[in-house]
Amino acid sequence: MNQPFDTWQARFERLRSNKIFETCVIAIIIISALLVGAKTYEETSRFEQVMRVFDMAVTGFFLVEILIRMAAEKRLRDFFKKGWNIFDFLIVTASMIPLEDSEMVLLARLLRIFRVLRLVSMIPELRMLVSALFKSIPRMGYVALLMFIIFYIYAAIGSFLFHDVDESLWGNISLAMLTLFQVATFESWATAVLYPTMEHYGYSWIYFLSFIFLNAFIFLNMMIGIVLDVMQKENTLMELESGEGEAAELHGLRSDVRELRDQLTRMEALLQQRDR
Repeated sequence: MNQPFDTWQARFERLRSNKIFETCVIAIIIISALLVGAKTYEETSRFEQVMRVFDMAVTGFFLVEILIRMAAEKRLRDFFKKGWNIFDFLIVTASMIPLEDSEMVLLARLLRIFRVLRLVSMIPELRMLVSALFKSIPRMGYVALLMFIIFYIYAAIGSFLFHDVDESLWGNISLAMLTLFQVATFESWATAVLYPTMEHYGYSWIYFLSFIFLNAFIFLNMMIGIVLDVMQKENTLMELESGEGEAAELHGLRSDVRELRDQLTRMEALLQQRDR
């Protein structure tokens, strides 16, 4: 009784995993992004009707594509078990809301812009990068907290020592933290901050160089190390899911070793029973 449904579901599943279909979806997403960018130019105002037709066509394509992906699942709730599928569903659904002729035109344009983010869900490498970024945020939070403590200590010291140099830079601890942020980003810090301070305090370079050493070299490298570590783990998981790469081969070898070990254990048990 469910055979026709299974047949159609298998067809939709093959279509969803087809590389040509995926390439077409990515191309349409890029075209959608170009349409959004083109609307920001006044020269395209004369093609407004044509661009509106193109926009409706893109929206219709996204609707068909999301329905195909939903139909490719054996159970509909399996589609919503993946976070990226929920993200795509919300983006497509929101972009279909008719807001162009209302007072919420700006919201409608913003929703069109967010369709570009669907590139992330379509390309596995981008999904891996975004996933690594979100998973590294908790660990980077502790580094950021430590950076804030160092900023606060140096800002307090700077406001006590250099407040008579320039009140706009060192007048209070808040201004001092903003000044130190400028120093940490190397934005004209030497001419605007370092040299005026050294005219009054010759050894102030020790203060600035120690601060730069802590933030630009130690904390920044700690952030990079956290992201690289999480990215390596995410890449390993992606290789295991796809069944390709060194991680998948190593996982397969470990499975074979465990299977051989279980077989040897069973053979040893049989031999012991025979000896008895």
